[in-house]
Amino acid sequence: MEEEDISTPPDSPNLESADLSREEMAIEKQRDMQARLEFILSRIIICSEAKNWLVLATWDGVLQCWLLMRYPMPVRIRAKLVRLYYELCILPGIEPRLIRGWADMLSRLLAGKLTAPWKPLWRVLQKELWLKSRFQDPSRNVVNIFLYVAERSRYYYPASEIPEMLEAFVPLVTQETYLAMIPVMTSFLPPTHTHLYLPAIFKIWEAFNSSLLDDRLIEFVGELSEEHVAGTARKAGQDGGAQRKDVGIWSETEWTVLVSKALGSMNVPVGATRGASTTGAYADAKASPSSLRIRKTINRFSSLAKLFVYSMAVDGPVRAEIAPSRSEGKFPSRQVGYPAGSKVMESLDKFITSTESFFHPSNSGMWSLSLTQFLRSLTSEFCKRWREEELPSCKTPPALRLTPAIRKTFVLTLRTPALLAMFSKDPVSTGLAQGALRSLAFLEPALVMPELLERAYGGLEVVNETHRTTAVLSMLASVSLPLSSEQIWLGGQKHILPLLEMCIPGIDLNDPTKTICATMFIIAVVQNIKIGDLSSTQSGLSFSSDAPGETMDIDEIRLPDGTELGAPSTLSKAEERTLVRESTAGFADWVTSLLRRVLSLYENLPEEGGKKNTTGGKQEESVIKSIKSMLDLICLHLSDPLFDLVLRLVYDYATTNAKSNAVKAVGQLISSLALAHPAKTIDKFLPFCLSQIKEELKHGASSVRTTSSHVAIPSDTTLHWNISILRGCFGHDGTALLKHKSDIIELLSLLADKTFSERGYSGTGRLINRVLSTLVGVYPLNARFVNADEWNSEGFDRDHNSHWGRLHKAEDINIEWHVPSNEEISFILEILDCRNLLPTASSWDGVARNDFCRHLHIARSAWQGLPTLCKEPPKKVVETGLNVDSEVERLIVQTVDVRAGFALTDPTDQRHQIAYDQRLRLGRVIHDAALALKQEHEGEDHIDAVLSVVKGIDTYLLDYALSRGDFDNLQKSYATARELNRVWPRQKENSRLVHLKRALVYHSGRVYMHALYRRRSELDDSLIKDLLDLSLSPYTRVRRHAQAVLGNVCGYYVRSTKLILPSIFDALVKGSDPDRMKGALYILWGKGIALYAIADPNLYGRYLLALLECQHQEKPSIQKLVSSIANDAIANLAEETTRTDAYTESAPAVKIAVDALKAEFSPDLIDHNLLSEALQKSGMRAQARERKYSQTISDIAEIALRPTTHWRYTHLALQFLNGLFRRDVLPPPDVAKLFIRHTLSPHSPLRGIAQKGVVKLLGIIKMRTYSVTSIDLWLDEWKSPLAKYVPIKNDSEFHDYISKVPSAEDEALYIDRHYSGFLTWASQTKAYIPISTGNPPITWEPASESTLEAIKEVITQVDYFEKLMVLWGQESSRDVVSPELRIDNVAFIKSIAKMSQGIGFENILNAVEQFLWDADRFKQRAGAEVLAGITRGSKNWPKQHSDQLWSWVISRLDRIYMNIKPDTIGFWEATITVLLEGRDPRRVPGLSHWILSLPLDFHGESAFAMTKTLTILGCFLDSVGYRNVPLLDRYFTLLLAGTDVSFAEIRVSISTNLYMIVMRRWRPSHSSVETFLRSAAVADDPLSIRHVPYLSHVSALAHKLSAWKEQRLPPPRVSQSAYDKVALSLLRWLWVTFYSPQAPLIFPYMLPLLPEIFRMSELSDNPELQSHSQAVLYILSAVAPPPESIEAISISFVDAIGSSTSWRIRLNSLPTLVVFFYRNLMGISNASVSKIMDLMLNCLSDDNVEVREMASSALSGIVRVSQRQSIIPLKDHFVSLARKVGLPTRRDPGYAESLRILHSAILGLCALIESFPYSIEKWMPPLTDVLALHATDPPPISTTIRKTASEFKKDTWHRDQLAFDDDQLQNLSTMLVGTSYCTGRQGMTYTLLLASYPSL
Repeated sequence: MEEEDISTPPDSPNLESADLSREEMAIEKQRDMQARLEFILSRIIICSEAKNWLVLATWDGVLQCWLLMRYPMPVRIRAKLVRLYYELCILPGIEPRLIRGWADMLSRLLAGKLTAPWKPLWRVLQKELWLKSRFQDPSRNVVNIFLYVAERSRYYYPASEIPEMLEAFVPLVTQETYLAMIPVMTSFLPPTHTHLYLPAIFKIWEAFNSSLLDDRLIEFVGELSEEHVAGTARKAGQDGGAQRKDVGIWSETEWTVLVSKALGSMNVPVGATRGASTTGAYADAKASPSSLRIRKTINRFSSLAKLFVYSMAVDGPVRAEIAPSRSEGKFPSRQVGYPAGSKVMESLDKFITSTESFFHPSNSGMWSLSLTQFLRSLTSEFCKRWREEELPSCKTPPALRLTPAIRKTFVLTLRTPALLAMFSKDPVSTGLAQGALRSLAFLEPALVMPELLERAYGGLEVVNETHRTTAVLSMLASVSLPLSSEQIWLGGQKHILPLLEMCIPGIDLNDPTKTICATMFIIAVVQNIKIGDLSSTQSGLSFSSDAPGETMDIDEIRLPDGTELGAPSTLSKAEERTLVRESTAGFADWVTSLLRRVLSLYENLPEEGGKKNTTGGKQEESVIKSIKSMLDLICLHLSDPLFDLVLRLVYDYATTNAKSNAVKAVGQLISSLALAHPAKTIDKFLPFCLSQIKEELKHGASSVRTTSSHVAIPSDTTLHWNISILRGCFGHDGTALLKHKSDIIELLSLLADKTFSERGYSGTGRLINRVLSTLVGVYPLNARFVNADEWNSEGFDRDHNSHWGRLHKAEDINIEWHVPSNEEISFILEILDCRNLLPTASSWDGVARNDFCRHLHIARSAWQGLPTLCKEPPKKVVETGLNVDSEVERLIVQTVDVRAGFALTDPTDQRHQIAYDQRLRLGRVIHDAALALKQEHEGEDHIDAVLSVVKGIDTYLLDYALSRGDFDNLQKSYATARELNRVWPRQKENSRLVHLKRALVYHSGRVYMHALYRRRSELDDSLIKDLLDLSLSPYTRVRRHAQAVLGNVCGYYVRSTKLILPSIFDALVKGSDPDRMKGALYILWGKGIALYAIADPNLYGRYLLALLECQHQEKPSIQKLVSSIANDAIANLAEETTRTDAYTESAPAVKIAVDALKAEFSPDLIDHNLLSEALQKSGMRAQARERKYSQTISDIAEIALRPTTHWRYTHLALQFLNGLFRRDVLPPPDVAKLFIRHTLSPHSPLRGIAQKGVVKLLGIIKMRTYSVTSIDLWLDEWKSPLAKYVPIKNDSEFHDYISKVPSAEDEALYIDRHYSGFLTWASQTKAYIPISTGNPPITWEPASESTLEAIKEVITQVDYFEKLMVLWGQESSRDVVSPELRIDNVAFIKSIAKMSQGIGFENILNAVEQFLWDADRFKQRAGAEVLAGITRGSKNWPKQHSDQLWSWVISRLDRIYMNIKPDTIGFWEATITVLLEGRDPRRVPGLSHWILSLPLDFHGESAFAMTKTLTILGCFLDSVGYRNVPLLDRYFTLLLAGTDVSFAEIRVSISTNLYMIVMRRWRPSHSSVETFLRSAAVADDPLSIRHVPYLSHVSALAHKLSAWKEQRLPPPRVSQSAYDKVALSLLRWLWVTFYSPQAPLIFPYMLPLLPEIFRMSELSDNPELQSHSQAVLYILSAVAPPPESIEAISISFVDAIGSSTSWRIRLNSLPTLVVFFYRNLMGISNASVSKIMDLMLNCLSDDNVEVREMASSALSGIVRVSQRQSIIPLKDHFVSLARKVGLPTRRDPGYAESLRILHSAILGLCALIESFPYSIEKWMPPLTDVLALHATDPPPISTTIRKTASEFKKDTWHRDQLAFDDDQLQNLSTMLVGTSYCTGRQGMTYTLLLASYPSL
């Protein structure tokens, strides 16, 4: 990571530039903003010292607002602030919501030089990595937040601590935890000194089969490649920088692995396999839930692109252009040298070559997105690196930089696939491919643009192929800058006008997609040019004449002179400019034709209508918007003569037409004209429209009174038409309106008085809104592509083509801002002062209601257009909602007050007072109206009036400054426009329009600040309460609209939520109207309001209680709503919530960080009185919060205990209580009793939550007993008094240790679980002392005694467990065939057993015994659950109790075993696993003895009996087998010997157990981390995946298989042969392992079996064996093998196919060889490739025709993906062979041999042709001479030739046919039909070709 100047944020405005620095746009100086920063930081410091974390979070938002202003922050302050937020993130026991916010602040601030400690973060992370089972919450995401913090901070961790990190992390990497620990390692390890950890990570990666692991590590290596692109030349230096190796910073072996991962990531289908190319995703599904909780969105393809691009350099000899030739019977496996001298380019070329055919649209699929994403990322990263290396500050040594030769080779390599994918069927893939082409066009425009233009002309000429047309148009839009700018590409400008002309037919209402694409292209081009005639003769159009009609004929479009498609430009700059100037003569024709096309589209629009008065549906609206954007830019960039022409055309149309369906559209058209020349447009249209409006109103237009949306009356169309025209005229430049001030005021007054219909007065409102927003707004005026002074200069007007496509820097832009002048402000006040803009009504009839709605609509429309008229003065807050005992008023959040372009800011200014009084008057009128409507006018007829009031409140409260949604839209618009011309992220130059958008975003951010954290006046409170009342309205329309407004209001006004919540709760009490209840519940369901209510210390209890009191209302809809709200509330009940607000413990690290931050400022920064008040109230706040918590618990419990409470509400109450349980505070005993009693509830959901609550409660008691400090409690660092830590250094010590039998007198201990030892052992391992006979060893904390007694009181009842088991045995559905063990039930019994410590366990045993033998499988399951739970919970019982229990259990195991049936084996298997998992087998030697004594009779009569034994044995070996290696070895030998069993189900069990033994036997344990790291750096196999223990056993069995094959029984008893049975068992074992995370372990075992597997594929007499063998051969390619295994497997394939005497083996093995070859393409050695090629040639001459044809197909694939350098030698070989062999007569003895040889030659030639399915190579046409000669030969030669000729997939025949001469076309015809009888050869050839290719 390069050090950057952090004092100025990226993309920040230059405060001295023209962005915002004009006098009228003056902004704060740096010192002023620094003072504001200090004020914010003072509040953050005070909140931190007072531990008021919730208030601190609000000031975090204010700090974000300050950062949004993009002022520089001093480096030291930023560093200290980062450290503070880092320490806040790792505070224990803080609510996750706050941690997420602090992590976000940390990421915003991180930069520069600072260091951070990693150990505290690692300490808190460990708790989240492995949550205790009782407290696991699937929705908890803290682990990912902590990993995010680590990932952002790892650049600042000291590199000197990398060894210590590895000492902490490496021992914890095991087979179970690798998916958790690898993300930890990649997140924590600094990106320097990679030699310390990278070899180890690669070795771990090699040993596991995981898609998630691939994602993480591909991202990691991509980042490292970018970080170390300069080697040791960057700041890491010689010690920390990565040394250059074979390929970048990677060795040859590592690079091969990485490139293979890249190829496998594409998931392209090969052969018959159409699924995923890896089994990693299936293996990940078997991972532990704790590992799968770690999630991160990773763009694998972007990381792969970084890997390729940042590893590129000239690191080898340059490849010669001459293709190698064949010598001595060998074909060249690779060419000498590398493309452009880069090894990465060779790998990329091989990658693209192997995947090229999958880019073609006809071969698209789910892999298309992967390929195009990678393609797009490659080009983006290459452009970024290229531009970075052009900077003077680049530290990459020149020898390591990209070169022009690499750039050219890169473009040529990617050009073809990008051009293919450009027409993909998937629109996303199309967009990605076009983005790649855009980047390539910037890199090498001369190589890319001609190809693009060739396709563009072809695609636009063929208008009936919509897909091609839209793809071409969108592609042209993406390359508009290279097309427009002669600085980028000389030769593109002359194509602009022909392409624009060809776009006109794309404006088509019947094809919205094509229309939008056409407008996109026009927009992209026009924004970079001036539309003006530069030709020497103004021949295009006489500007004084009328415009011609639209007579353009696309077919007659002539390409520009000097243009030959597909050929680079050869003209000089002067010649190119001449052609461009001449082409501009057609602009007038084009503009007029386009305008007529648009007007024609407008005339065919559907009628306007609907609630929102839209034109048609979404598609039509999108078309209209796109056309509006297009017209805006066209009108802006018209020359003055052309603008006058367009203005006259539009005026003629607008004044002679009035179409109801185009009212909105024509207004947008006029608006586009006004954008360019507002004064000229207003002067043209205003007189006419004013007279028309007066005339229409005079004759009764809009005289029918309505208050709701309706279809416009036809007679009103002219009125609406002219209003729309004026609305377009008045939209730009307020100064242009001043000239017509009197006319505008007269017009607005007239319309306000005379428009009575809803359509009429809403149009009037929009017109007033437009006028006022134009007058008061601050916005840029000139959006042309050059500054106004340059645009208006004579020199620019004469040669503006030389400026087309110019990019600017920010400092070069002169922005003309519209800032309201005093005259405009006076104009605004005069409009506001007009009478009748506010409603008055003395009665309430239809007329009065219409007047009310009409006037209120006009008034609110006016104020909607004045969001920045006057700045709000300070308000007096009446209802603060402040708790004076615990809250500090001066700490309440405040907005950042910055200059934002408000017209009136001084409250003493009379104009400000007038305007603000007008606004207050509007608010008071709305409030009075709300009260009046509420009290007097209830009824359906007043809904429109009520909705008007709601909208009025919305306007008054929210239409101030700028809303969050509008600001987000501006940011998105800027980001989108910025990317259009940007080649790389740090590019500063861009079009002027983008810089305008940038300046507008910065200004809008200032305005947005004033909308946030607003205070509430008394009137505001009244309106909010009115809004709340309306949100509870009985009318759904009113309620929904008001609720939406209320939700927005709560997001802007401080503590407005607190104001309304009491009233909402009151609406839920008994006796409330159901509709009011429903309204209140919907408000509570709002996410923001719910979170506030739960987090607020005074409200969260009431919130939960209000929900629980809703059972009085029986309406199902309300009860369903309550249930949904309650479920959402439960998800937000984190146990840290109360502690966060009542935090009383010391936070020394935070204190140190705060003090360090304070030291950067003067002592006066902190208001010490304020700090003292905050500290004083901190304790009071904590006490109040604890009291409220206790009261809430009691109140909820009281509701649950009521006899009248419905069980569903009792269930909700228990869920709330369970969520509120805290580890630092125990609930009262009554709550415990409540939970334990409901464990006997007949309702299953209620019983389930009661059990969970008891489990959690007992877990809390355990943690509190074991914890010494609060930190122990919150970080799960508590320790059992029975636990000790012992040092174990290696496996030998471990096995010695566990060989001793622990006793109370001996020092030996039990080791139940050990979380290390797989790679290395941790410094200490947790063990437990044995428990002696006597009293219980653990005494629970005294504070928990009462709670425990309450639980014991219930469970010690004689019939408690009997009742419980009856319930457990009855609840399951009888439809379940094989019930599963319910872990929740096991956990409940386990917790009870742990708590009781053996006291009274006899009651449980007495109750369970009868259930163990019950024939009912559900009752038997209940018995198994109790048995599993009690045995699991007996670990810490006194010896006499545990011995008694286990004696009882073991004495019944035989009977249990005998009663296991097929439908119960599942839960008994789970039970045995529960008994064994994580327990030292020495605790219960009797259980181990019983399992190991089970009979293993593989050839017994009962298959199920054997399956039971194998299942139980598998559980034992899986759980504890690694402790006894000789036992594993013995059972592996035994199971391998039993693979000849006759029963398939037993074979499945044997296979599973074989996999499990191999997995558990795999322990590459090293003596220390240092030893492991050293071994990983120098050894080939530090993880022992190559040297496996049972290889000799498997090899011996493989030898036996060869003999057994000869002894196979004849059908139909063949399946009983020993060979078949053993083979099926082994194949199943291989299959299971290949789908596991440990798949790489199987390759050594598979190699000796591989020859026999090939032979199995020919055994058609056993279809099962044949299909299994072929499946294994295919799945072999889905796992990445170690490099040496690739060679061994390749040789096995070659030997098996080449030496086999069976043609079936050859036929079946060739497809699998091709799949394996492709999947491992990057790792196969040149020698192996040569052998495979020789094998293909041999198989082409096989005696069997099917083998020959399969070999041809295989050869075609191999040549296509990797062996293109061999094409010419192969072609010469096959042509020579075909010419040398003559075909004798059929009776000749040598006929068959000659036919075979000739057929092999023809197949070889056809294979070469088919290896290029989408192109015609230059060597192909001459081959028709050879193939045509044999087109009439006997089959199979003729059929092969005809098949090849008919399977051409080329869709560019119009171009490809040019590669053939007449004779070759005739030959092609002969190949198709076998002969030709035509005399007119060429005409017949074309006829035949068209007949053969109808799609062409």
